[in-house]
Amino acid sequence: MKNYKKSILTGIVLASISGCQSQSNDTQVTQTSQSANDVISQQLATKALSSTLGYDIVESLTVEVGPRLAGSEKDLIAVEWAMNKLKSLGFDKVYKESVQVPAWSRGHAHASIVSPFEQPLVISALGGSVATPESGLQAPIVRFDTLAALQDADPALVEGKIVFIDHKTERHISGKGYGQSVGGRSRGAVAAAEKGAIAVVIRSIGTDHDRMAHTGMMRYKDGVAKIPAAALSAPDADMINAMLKRDDNITLSLNLSSKNLGVATSYNVIAEVTGTTKAEEVVLIGAHLDSWDEGTGAIDDGAGVAIVTAAAKLIQDLPQKPARTIRVVLYAAEEVGLVGGKAYVKQHADELVNHYIAAESDFGAGKIYQIDFNVNPNVFEQVQAEHSSMTINGVKLGNNNASGGPDVSMMPSLGVPVASLRQDGTDYFDYHHTPNDTLDKIDPAALAQNVAAYAQFAYLMAQSELNLRPLAKKADKK
Repeated sequence: MKNYKKSILTGIVLASISGCQSQSNDTQVTQTSQSANDVISQQLATKALSSTLGYDIVESLTVEVGPRLAGSEKDLIAVEWAMNKLKSLGFDKVYKESVQVPAWSRGHAHASIVSPFEQPLVISALGGSVATPESGLQAPIVRFDTLAALQDADPALVEGKIVFIDHKTERHISGKGYGQSVGGRSRGAVAAAEKGAIAVVIRSIGTDHDRMAHTGMMRYKDGVAKIPAAALSAPDADMINAMLKRDDNITLSLNLSSKNLGVATSYNVIAEVTGTTKAEEVVLIGAHLDSWDEGTGAIDDGAGVAIVTAAAKLIQDLPQKPARTIRVVLYAAEEVGLVGGKAYVKQHADELVNHYIAAESDFGAGKIYQIDFNVNPNVFEQVQAEHSSMTINGVKLGNNNASGGPDVSMMPSLGVPVASLRQDGTDYFDYHHTPNDTLDKIDPAALAQNVAAYAQFAYLMAQSELNLRPLAKKADKK
């Protein structure tokens, strides 16, 4: 199969070179140059597919560091690990930039149904939640299918009770079910408190049936009471529904000792492959270094750290480096509010005009099936053509509506083009934000395919001659 793919690419290159003979000299140079880029792109992919570097990196991170909650001691250990790892890989530059991040301690989390049927529950405090009173609290449950249903409810139905938001997360290859249900986690406490609730519990934002709860960040709002917030495992949410069919009056006991610890210092960790003829221009490939504290952060986002680092290392080792600089950014504190991503665009505000394109790997380790862009529409088809060699690696050329990934999602509004390398997320939310986010969930072959795709993307963009920015946005930059 590899020889077959190689023969296809060779035919593409020879046909391109042959076609150049009937074109002008300028066109000949452009097409021959692109053919050379395609050859190197495929060489990078071939090397990535036979390498274990990506897996070795994520194995190192999960074993030697493990869970690394932003603002914790393990977070700083992860920063030190990243600095040492990037230096050992021989990048041209390795450095870090400080970021102020919120610090929070999970403490313990206990819950049970106390009447009419006594049953223990498996729960997890949501990130940023306040504690219950030390003795805990007990109150009847009031159930809602969705956050919207809660927001529309009569406060008289909610006051003095514990709100239960029972929104199931649908399974999709793109993960779009997460976006439909996650509002209950992030905004449920505010909506419940505004109606007079004393606490909120949600069905975990996940697609699994394991008796594990999914944590994740939630938010409070100034002027609204801060109430405790936790997630139930899916089987426990199902059990509560079965109880409600028997009796409308279900009393839940909840005890959380979570605590906000103020502000701590973390770091965005950065490595660079210095470009040759356009070294001041940057192709950014990123991931986030922090993780939640209940698993080892393998798929979220140890896999992303490994993918972009290994991809850049392949380019670092080329005999001839590309025109533009490849910058690897391992962002701080993504899980608690894209803190590292927001800090990066502030710290690099004057340099954003030189960011040619950005992309982030933060959706596990499933195979990449499509690449989307968000570039000047006038050159979109040409950008796709430049990436045609990626199709041999199983990557379809997609649309021009990319967001780029969480930590780079603010860049398009600042004039920076982005790309999204779409991963198969069919089972991602089975493990996301749970104790089950561990190394065994990563398929080494699928991870290697990701490394191949990111290496191809970064190299082809570093060599491109196209103007990816809309002209108006480029003109507005100072």
